[in-house]
Formats: sequence, C-alpha cells, structure tokens
Amino acid sequence: MGMLYEMMRQLRMKRERIELVDIAAWDNLQLAVWKAARGKHSRTSVASFYKELNTHLEQLQNDILTAKVPYGNYRAFTINDPKRRVIHAASFADRVLHHAIMNLAEPIFERSLVDSTYACRPGKGVHLAVAQVQRNLQRFPWFVQVDIEHYFPSVDHERLSYLLLRRFKGEDLLYLFARIVNSYQSSPGKGLPIGSLTSQHFANYYLNDADRFLLKHSDVCAHVRYMDDIIWWCRDKSSAKAVLQIFEEYVNNVCQLKLKSTVRLNRSTSGVTYCGFRIFPGVVRLTRRKQRRYRFLRQYYEKLWQRGQIEERNLQKAYDSVLAATLPAQSRSWRQRDLQLHSTLYDNAHG
Repeated sequence: MGMLYEMMRQLRMKRERIELVDIAAWDNLQLAVWKAARGKHSRTSVASFYKELNTHLEQLQNDILTAKVPYGNYRAFTINDPKRRVIHAASFADRVLHHAIMNLAEPIFERSLVDSTYACRPGKGVHLAVAQVQRNLQRFPWFVQVDIEHYFPSVDHERLSYLLLRRFKGEDLLYLFARIVNSYQSSPGKGLPIGSLTSQHFANYYLNDADRFLLKHSDVCAHVRYMDDIIWWCRDKSSAKAVLQIFEEYVNNVCQLKLKSTVRLNRSTSGVTYCGFRIFPGVVRLTRRKQRRYRFLRQYYEKLWQRGQIEERNLQKAYDSVLAATLPAQSRSWRQRDLQLHSTLYDNAHG
C-alpha cells in the first residue's frame, strides 16, 4: 500500500515547462556561450566559435527550434584522477547547448533534490559535504558507505526518461532531453558521457528517489550523497545492516544499478574517507592522494614562475586555488613540512 501511495504521489508531482524558444533566446545563448568558454578561450574550438560568434549562435538558435541538436560529436580521452576514467567531451556547440538548457532547468532540478545531496548544486559542494559528514559522525554511532558500480556507464535511459517526464512537461523539451540522452551509449540503452554538463545534472537527479527512499526509513538518522558516493547513519549495527539490505534491493530493482562490493559498515569513531578527505568526529585530514595532488600542483606552478611563464601575481592566484582545495582539512602543519621538503622556492629562500 505504501509503495502504491508513493507512486501516486510521484505522478501527481508538479511538472514544469521550459519552452524551446526560451532555451534559444539570444540572451540565454550569450550567457551559455560565456559559461561554456570560461577559462577555455585559448582552445582552438572555442576560438573558432568566437571568431564567427553571431553566425554560430544564429545557427544554434535555429537548430534548437528545428530539433537538429544535439550534434552528438564526442571526443574521447582518458584521465587518471586517481582511477582511470574515459571522458567523452561534447563539441563546443553542444556544450553551449547544454549550458543554455541548464540555465533554465537547473533551478527545477534544485527544487526537486533533498537537502543532503551536495554535487552539482549552487551553495553546496565538496566542502559543505565534508562538514556535514563530520557533524553526522559526531552525532550518530554507526554509518554505512556505498558507491555505485560504474555509475555513469550504468544509468538506464528508460528510467532516466521516466524521471525527466515526472519533473518536466512539453513534448518539444522532452524530445530534446531524449535526443541528448540517446546521443551516447556505453551499452544498449545505458550510459551517460562523463564530462558533459547535462550528464552531471541527469546523474545527480537519477538518484534523488534513492535519497528519499533512505530518508523516509525510520532507522536512518542522517544521510549525505555526493553524486554516487552515499553514506547514511543509524543508531546500531543491526539497523545499519537491515537498511543496507533493503537499499541494495532498491538500487538493483528500481534504479537498475549495482552497488560496489566495497561496502563500509563501521562505527563513526573509526572515521570515513569521503571526497578526498579522511574525516573523523574530531578532525579532518587530507588523504595521501589529496596530498600528492596538492604537492604536484604547487610544484607545477612554482616551475612555471621560475621559468618566467607566469607572473608573481598569477603564482599567488594559483597558490590560493590549490590551497582552497585543502580547506576542509586541518593541514597547516603538513603543508609547512611539505613546503620545506618539496619546494625549490623554499630551498632558494633558505639556501
């Protein structure tokens, strides 16, 4: 009876409309191209687009209104950060399209999401997720941490389309969403391209029902999700195990996904690794991977400055950016030691 009621509630959820003419509006496209090009003006594809900006925007505007987008050209490359990932980068014109859509759709997604999910959201992000995880470790004695196996490649197109249909209305918009979703497949009927703005928001929204499923369970005291990295807290071990069992069934049967085998069920006092930080009730540390990343970037910008490739003010900006990524952690003493041991600038100053 409860499941039937939930399905009826979901179908009655207010659906919102976005018109293609609003996506294709000139001021919206100008904002979208600015966002898509931010920090990338030196790239050939961006420079080429800007060279004939009005022509390209007029073409994109027409193609949006006549259902000729997305163009669906992806450039695949591999990164290791820290694990191997295959990125599928959309063409610059498609990236402008994605921003034009999300300028209007992001607030609708935002109104749908639970408060305790932190990825791809204004006013949220890694730092606040880490802070909330620490607060929950302080308040509740047991936690369960799970990840989704091959999350982006496993997102089911049919279920995603159903979820979008529940939230949005208008045949033209839903047809545009369907073309974007179907422009990429990792296997038949599955997959979102890592590296696409629409993929990030679709993937984040895809697990919103799973968040709500957990939060309405009486044994779940608190919950945090950052994309597919999910933690919840319970008052005892047996409750944590019971919730894990039913949640795994929900993920398998409803979300059409699988949990990774590396499930963690432990006392909160033992701490948890989350978003690159080692979090305990009383302290937050950098993981070794985060330390290596910090050192690599700091040394990289130091070398650029020593070679005369960047000015001192740009070196300071780079330092500030690298430092900001460590801020949730109490890392000052480690950073001071690391500067002494692994910095040519420190050697020159104290030689």
